[in-house]
Amino acid sequence: MTDKDASWRPSASLHTLQQRARILAAIRAFFNARGVMEVETPALSHGATVDPHIESFRVASSDTRHTGYLHTSPEFAMKRLLAAGSGAIYQLAKVFRAGEEGRRHQPEFTLLEWYRPGFGLTKLMDEVEALLQGILHEALTATAKRFSYREAFLLGAGMDPFTASVDELMARCAELQVHGLGAADDRDVWLDLLMAGIVEPALPKGCLVIVYDYPASQAALARVRRGNPDVAERFEVFVNGMELANGFYELRDSTEQRRRFEADLTLRRLRGQTTPPLDEHLLQALVSGLPDCAGVAVGVDRLVMLAVGADHIEDVVSFTFARA
Repeated sequence: MTDKDASWRPSASLHTLQQRARILAAIRAFFNARGVMEVETPALSHGATVDPHIESFRVASSDTRHTGYLHTSPEFAMKRLLAAGSGAIYQLAKVFRAGEEGRRHQPEFTLLEWYRPGFGLTKLMDEVEALLQGILHEALTATAKRFSYREAFLLGAGMDPFTASVDELMARCAELQVHGLGAADDRDVWLDLLMAGIVEPALPKGCLVIVYDYPASQAALARVRRGNPDVAERFEVFVNGMELANGFYELRDSTEQRRRFEADLTLRRLRGQTTPPLDEHLLQALVSGLPDCAGVAVGVDRLVMLAVGADHIEDVVSFTFARA
């Protein structure tokens, strides 16, 4: 049998798929024990994310009423459920992002997302830690650690990300031979380069690491806490330098959310990217009233990779896109 003939076979071994099934069952048991309701929301919608770092798949139809976008996250629809009074909810969703393929990426992947009305960021971080420690206990050798974004930067890059000038950030990138594309005067471009190239790899190994209080310019859908400096109330979780989760103390202000979306659309136009329609249903839900809540998304395929010791995402999914 040739390699081509074998392309019908699963990407992962059956043993790994059994382990994956146990992890999915453990996730559901975790939330069931806490009274968090599992929900399902549409994968196809009329609006799409306008995040300049993410590209949606557009699904065309001869009937224009059914032309839409595959969701990159169930976040927008889940917030509509929250605004309608659902209470605490979670979802295990297949999501889709164009142009993402590699050792840790597939254009179709599984995302665990949940929202906790009444939770602040610290309480949600505690719950994230409890879930992930329970699943990864055999893969972790040390207790979880937490660093502010500033502390992580001082540890990994030896500089304060809030006070360093753009020129200093650029010089540090050159000194550390961190390279990438972006506007020379875009501060966040250089911060992201240093974060991905130097800071994340320098985080402690063998344990969950939570980084919180990101720059206000990187708030996305998180609230900004005023101070000196202003910070975005969001966190990310890393294990052995790999990003595993992204959490927010959710923004509830519809006017501010629309302003951020419009700013993202402007940036996409400047970069020559597509400009999909805003999700007006989400904005209407925010006007109606989103409860005070915190939410987080966890990459399930990466979680399974860590749990079973796999080095490539193709080793933990039934079929990669190449075999789909």
